[in-house]
Amino acid sequence: MRLYEFIRDYREEIMSEWESFAGTVSPAGDTMDVEALRDHADEMLTVIVADLMTAQSEHEQAEKSKGRAQDTDKVATAAEEHGAARAESGFTIEEMVAEYRALRASVLSLWTKRVGTLGTDHIEDLMRFNEAIDQSLAESVTEFNEHVQESKEMFVAMLGHDLRTPLGAIFTSAKFMMETGELKEPHLTLTARIVSSATRTLSMVGDLLDFTRSRLGGGIPVVREELSLSELLEEVVDEISAAHPDRSFRVDTRQEQIGEWDGPRLSQALDNLIGNAGEHAPDGTTIVIGLDGEGDDAVITIHNTGPVIPGDRLDGLFNPLKARRAGDANPSGGPTGNLGLGLYIAERIVHAHDGRIDVESSEMEGTTFTVHLPRRE
Repeated sequence: MRLYEFIRDYREEIMSEWESFAGTVSPAGDTMDVEALRDHADEMLTVIVADLMTAQSEHEQAEKSKGRAQDTDKVATAAEEHGAARAESGFTIEEMVAEYRALRASVLSLWTKRVGTLGTDHIEDLMRFNEAIDQSLAESVTEFNEHVQESKEMFVAMLGHDLRTPLGAIFTSAKFMMETGELKEPHLTLTARIVSSATRTLSMVGDLLDFTRSRLGGGIPVVREELSLSELLEEVVDEISAAHPDRSFRVDTRQEQIGEWDGPRLSQALDNLIGNAGEHAPDGTTIVIGLDGEGDDAVITIHNTGPVIPGDRLDGLFNPLKARRAGDANPSGGPTGNLGLGLYIAERIVHAHDGRIDVESSEMEGTTFTVHLPRRE
């Protein structure tokens, strides 16, 4: 009996074993009914039977064994739907992988008992079956991970949105108390700390919302209007200088740049980039911000001396999810108290303006971030 014949004729017996195993997964499997427990297993077995009955090339065999079978359409496969459903049901990825292990073991165990001695055709069926299971597993794992990641980011987005209202109330109330002029020490100092902490927390919540918006595919929206980059830079540097009294900042405008950009968003990006330079520059040094033009682009450079960014860290520098090493600076401990999202959000804002950010860092030259901004959309 060929393997595809066995799966086709003994489907119910195989499905019962699958169901029994899925029901042992606790707590997710405790409250699932039979239909949910069987999920897409029946469809996946149908796909496997069709696969076993179809001829394939050596290249297709190699790709499938690595879980990289060619996807010829955009319709979700049964394995992908299974991965998403298991994520929604509360299964861990280890439990879902164990389901596939149980399915593989039950099919092969039941089949070999009925076949007895395996012939050449049976060995080929065995290899093809394992390739098909590997492919289905790869599809399920990919969809499972994407579903879990999107759920996490949606949770962060909702949390950030809900935090804004109470934080805004704290900030507004504390600021009003300060502006009355009726507070005496130590209440004045304590209220000033509340205002400062609320401001920083609101900024972090804003970063979280920008992060989740960009990760969920919405991007960071920009509204363009004509403005002067030199004026915008001066305003940003004035604000940062107040936050970094032990640092010196100098704006070097070589050529005035007028263009259409989103002023508030661009201010946010430059604040993150210049603030980052301020955090890493040694005491007593000067952070130099240059403004010039290059073809259709305005070019902003932000230069500081200090610790060099290693070459292996430049790759993925704007990725907030890249693992940090023990010796890396902790952004959350800096004067701005951010979450380490500043560079990522700055890059996303510049990208939303159809621009880019280049980074160079060396012992001799220091570190320079170069922002290229097209003047028009």
